[in-house]
Amino acid sequence: MTISSSTSHSRRKVRLALAALAVPALLLSACGDGDDAEKEGEGGGNEQAANTSTSDNNAGNTTALSIATGGTGGVYYPLGGGISTMIRNDVEGYDATVQETNASVDNMLLVQKGAADLALGVGDVVADAAAGTGSFEQPLDLCAIGTLYSNFMQPVTTEGTGITSVEDMKGKTISVGSPGSATEVGAIRVLEAAGIDPEEDIDRRQLGAAETVAALRDGTIDAGFWSGGLPTGALVDLASTGKMKIVPIGEYADDLASEFGKYYVEQSVPANTYQGQEQAVSVIASPNILVAKTDMDEQLQQNITAAIFDNKKELIQVHPAAKELDASTAGKIPFIETCPGAQAYYDQAGQSDQADQADQADQADQADQTGS
Repeated sequence: MTISSSTSHSRRKVRLALAALAVPALLLSACGDGDDAEKEGEGGGNEQAANTSTSDNNAGNTTALSIATGGTGGVYYPLGGGISTMIRNDVEGYDATVQETNASVDNMLLVQKGAADLALGVGDVVADAAAGTGSFEQPLDLCAIGTLYSNFMQPVTTEGTGITSVEDMKGKTISVGSPGSATEVGAIRVLEAAGIDPEEDIDRRQLGAAETVAALRDGTIDAGFWSGGLPTGALVDLASTGKMKIVPIGEYADDLASEFGKYYVEQSVPANTYQGQEQAVSVIASPNILVAKTDMDEQLQQNITAAIFDNKKELIQVHPAAKELDASTAGKIPFIETCPGAQAYYDQAGQSDQADQADQADQADQADQTGS
């Protein structure tokens, strides 16, 4: 189902989207420390792209939008790059760039202070930002463009550590994720639900995904938490050794949902998501949400939403997490208001789906009458 707008350009081929995405990723990889490269919107570096706020691009007479994402090894950064390409192609008068950030918590603050126009965040952090709780002293002026895909909290360890459950982490060296990341927020909550004091009962480290993988490889930590889409690049690398184990935590989903909100649900990492992972593993999932500031122009909100959901196939080529894009549910978020422009797109999409269903029913009736 495709919703066209007066501002939409003809779509470019998928290879152009991928090529445009590859350039900034290669530049960042060449300039950055490899250990910091895999810190996603669930944990990432502090570097910011040159365009960190809405600005005028004199060369093309377009307005540049900045998307706060995460580290280059997670899902936020490449998917954000794909979204920036769709905006560049389909939203007339606008270009977009991505920022590598410490992710969810930082991303909400970047949008609030105007240092980014759009940002990705995990449900628990977005809910805190909307309510002014947790890491946020007051409610932020944010609205949701929509839910894009699910984040899976994936605690990982390696053979030989003796860790098969969260309780086994007591007395061990554990990374809870980068400071200010959704990984850290979720990890602390899971540890506490299991009766472990994150300050007293573990040797606590705060590492991003690439650093966690490196530390597990050299044995300087026993386990590490990561919250991201499936599969996550850094964990793919670790799993290639044949020694990675995902620690099940799904049993704590109801406790977290009861205490913090319904954005925590038990869900499984399907079997064979990673090399050597022959069984599904029960973990905790939360929605990943794209947000904007409430004062963004409503037509721009609608055009951005269309650029994302009308280009689902192209975005899947960027990262398979985009398979979860669903316009029928993306705007149904109980803990933050949907941006009015985005809601207009979803309403139009729903009407189009109803019309398609009615047409299909009419065609079926006509076929039955012809056959009789």
